[in-house]
Amino acid sequence: MVKFWFRLLAVLFASLVAAAAALAQPAEKFPSRQVTIVVGFAPGGGGDMSARWIADFLRERWKVPVIVENKPGAGATIAAAHTARSKPDGYTVVLATSSPFTVAPHFQAVNYDPAKDFTYLFQFLVSAQPLFVKSDSQFKTMPELMTWAKANPGKLFWSTAATNGATHVSTQAAFKAAGIQATYVPYKGGADAMRALLGGDIQALVAAEFPPYAAAGTIRLLAESGPDKIPEYPQVPTYKDLGFPVSVPIFYGIAGPAGMPPEVVREWNAASADMVRSAGFKELVGKLKGTASYKNQEEFQSTTVSVFKDMARLVPELGMKKD
Repeated sequence: MVKFWFRLLAVLFASLVAAAAALAQPAEKFPSRQVTIVVGFAPGGGGDMSARWIADFLRERWKVPVIVENKPGAGATIAAAHTARSKPDGYTVVLATSSPFTVAPHFQAVNYDPAKDFTYLFQFLVSAQPLFVKSDSQFKTMPELMTWAKANPGKLFWSTAATNGATHVSTQAAFKAAGIQATYVPYKGGADAMRALLGGDIQALVAAEFPPYAAAGTIRLLAESGPDKIPEYPQVPTYKDLGFPVSVPIFYGIAGPAGMPPEVVREWNAASADMVRSAGFKELVGKLKGTASYKNQEEFQSTTVSVFKDMARLVPELGMKKD
C-alpha cells in the first residue's frame, strides 16, 4: 500500500512539474505558422486578385506561409460562414466584401450574424458603382432623371449589376423617399445589364462595369452610389451628396472570427497600415479600378455593422423579401 501511494504521489508530482513547465513557456507570438485567407469567389476575379496580392505582402513581411483558399458559392456566404466558425487566433481570415456581410443575410438564410460573429480587421478599397445613362439620354443630371421618373410612374426602367445587392437597396430607397415608382429589371450580371442599357432596353444602370464606356463617351455618369467620390470624375455627386437615405460603400477588406486577441488584432492592423502605403498597393488599386480607402479595425467594425443594421431596416421598408 505504501508503494502504491508513493507511486501515485510521484505521478502527481511529475504532472505538476509538467504543467508548471508548460505555463512557463512564452505564449505563441503571432504569426508563427501558416495564415489562410479564405475567398468566397472563384480564382481570377478582382477579389481573388486582391487576396493573393495581400498574401504575397504578408508572406514577405511575416516570413510565414500565407495562402489563399477559394470557397466560392452562395454569394460568398459559404466563405463567411466557414470563417465565423474558425478558431479566433488570427490564422484564418476571410476577404470581406459588402454583399455577404451587409446585404445577403437579409435576403437568404445564413448561419452567421455579421454584427456579432466577426472581427472586421481592416478595409483597404472601395469599388465605384455609379448610376449612369447612355450619353444620348435626355437626362443630364440625377435630379432631372428623378423629376421625370416621378412625373412618369413606372416608365423608368433601370437595373443593377446584382439584384438585391447593396446598390439595388440604396437606389430603391432613394426612389421611394422621392415618391418615385420605377421599374426594376433584373439581369444575371453587370455585363448583361450593360448590354441592355446600350441596347435601349433600360434607361439607367448602377454597376462597376462603367470605366471603358465612360472613357469612350458612350455613357454619362449621374451619381456615385457609394459615399466616396470617384477620383477620375470628381464632379459626379454621390448619393450622400444628394441627400439620399443611404449611400453604401462597396468595400473590400479582411475579417476574422469574433473574439480575436487584442495583440493579434494589433499585428494585423500594423501590417495593413504599412500595406496600404506601399507602391505595390497603389498598382493593385489601379488594376482593380477601385479607390484606396483604408479603415482600421475599430473604424471597419463600426461602419460594417452600421450598414448591416441600416439594411435590416431598409429591406422590409422597401418591400423586398428574404428568399
